[in-house]
Amino acid sequence: MKQLVLILLLTLATAAMAEGPTCNAAAAEKNLAGAAKTSFLKKCEKDATAACQAASNEKKLSGAAKNSFEKKCIKDTAG
Repeated sequence: MKQLVLILLLTLATAAMAEGPTCNAAAAEKNLAGAAKTSFLKKCEKDATAACQAASNEKKLSGAAKNSFEKKCIKDTAG
């Protein structure tokens, strides 16, 4: 059962993360520095958190599966 949940989580996280570059990569692409970079990263991470929470709710995950999915999703998206 644990292996099935793990495979499901990895599949879902990979699909969710294929959307675009990480926050750090996007900031580097835009050549941001200082306060502008800090502000951009903060907003990007906030947006990533909201998107990952919405994705886990849409997939009707709960408990440890939800926490694991959100943690990996945020890490992969925010960078």
